[in-house]
Amino acid sequence: MARWSPYDLNGGTCIAIGGEDYCIVAASTRLSTGFSILTSDKSMILQVNDKCMIASAGFDGDRSQLHKVLNFRSVNYEHFHKKPMSCPAMAQMLGNTLYYKRFFPYYTFNLCAGLDDQGRGCVYTYDAIGSHERVGYSCQGSGKDLVQPVLDNQLKAPSILELPPKTAITSLSKEEALETVKIAFSAASERDIYTGDAVEIFTMTEQ
Repeated sequence: MARWSPYDLNGGTCIAIGGEDYCIVAASTRLSTGFSILTSDKSMILQVNDKCMIASAGFDGDRSQLHKVLNFRSVNYEHFHKKPMSCPAMAQMLGNTLYYKRFFPYYTFNLCAGLDDQGRGCVYTYDAIGSHERVGYSCQGSGKDLVQPVLDNQLKAPSILELPPKTAITSLSKEEALETVKIAFSAASERDIYTGDAVEIFTMTEQ
């Protein structure tokens, strides 16, 4: 018996990597449902400002609504405070927004990435109801299980159990990290039917 659901899983994969003086955000553009491709040219990235972006995989309807809400609040903040919202501030606001909807959550899996106040790359990864942490790199979406091992192997983040704590920012150069993103998407697109067609890649630096 067919059951109606308010949610759909439209696939897609997002990656973010934070470096010493840069941040890379990338996402595939394929939008699917079941075994059908709805479009090959759907952006999954919201550019909040020059130093902050949000990439979301999951249900396209909820992603569109979430990005609309976040963009409105970011513009409102900028008018009120006369400056753009910082990436850490946007990360906290995204977590609050997702938690507010926890009883009927946005079916999205999000990354907030950009540059912090010191110009260093910062990446925040989320679950569906807003729990988040700052990491050096992360990925979300249908290709996560394929991409995360590649990132772990190439970027070698320190364990959170190590004492004293070490920074999670990758030591790779911007060019090396960009090449790693391309390799990861190439691998995922060969094995995940919901990832493919094209990849949007954005690089943020202080200059």
